[in-house]
Amino acid sequence: MLFGVAGVPHSSKGRSTLDGVRAIKELGLDAMEVQFVRGVRMKESKAKEVGMLSKKLGVALTVHAPYYINLNSEDKFEASVRRLYDSARIGSFFEARGVVFHPGYYLKSSKQKAYERVKAGILKVLEMLERDGINARLRPETTGKATQFGELEELLSLSVELGELGYDVKPCVDFAHIHARYRRFNTYSEFCEILRSVEEKLGKEALGSMHMHLSGIDYGMRGEREHLNLEESDMNWRELLKALRDFDVDGVLICESPNLEGDALMLKEFWQKL
Repeated sequence: MLFGVAGVPHSSKGRSTLDGVRAIKELGLDAMEVQFVRGVRMKESKAKEVGMLSKKLGVALTVHAPYYINLNSEDKFEASVRRLYDSARIGSFFEARGVVFHPGYYLKSSKQKAYERVKAGILKVLEMLERDGINARLRPETTGKATQFGELEELLSLSVELGELGYDVKPCVDFAHIHARYRRFNTYSEFCEILRSVEEKLGKEALGSMHMHLSGIDYGMRGEREHLNLEESDMNWRELLKALRDFDVDGVLICESPNLEGDALMLKEFWQKL
């Protein structure tokens, strides 16, 4: 299991992606999610430089695409497709292990209509990437609010349908978002329920290459409010790691807590003792 953080660690001496990769290595962590959340502004030359450094230091990299993506919006559909494509294209220069994105909002659509639009958008991006010879793994994320497209079952169904067309699209499972959205899924047995769903829909091999997010979370009746540090929340992270171990889960776990590397190191230390 690779443990990392969302963005440049706070302890990094500089704020560039290159600085962040060096800091990850110095901290003894394994991965970093490059944040394109405000837009894809990294140039090809810089992405290649990041790729060379990450390979040299043995730091795995992933990408988080812009927040502005909404594949269920007619007005924003084409721009959303472009943002997701650009994220995947630039990420390919540093061999990103996954491109995480929030698919969109239901707005006034039925869940089924939103599903079809999101699927069409992802398929369009995949076809563009295939056309241009770009190798990228899209990872739609489980979301934390009932207004957002991104229930685990929706994303698993997307994975199955797109897989039948020959594409590797699997969910980024954000355990904090799932907990906040339903105000449950916070016990060992409930974490096992999530992992069992992944295994039943996508096969045991999917558990060996998972992309996951974790943090503490503040939530209410409408779901997610904000991320918290693990020990300042009710997130039952120890039981989650036990469930991951018992299901032989492997892959990348990205910490999104406000204190980033503090919680990521805590998670890795606990994991190594299991």
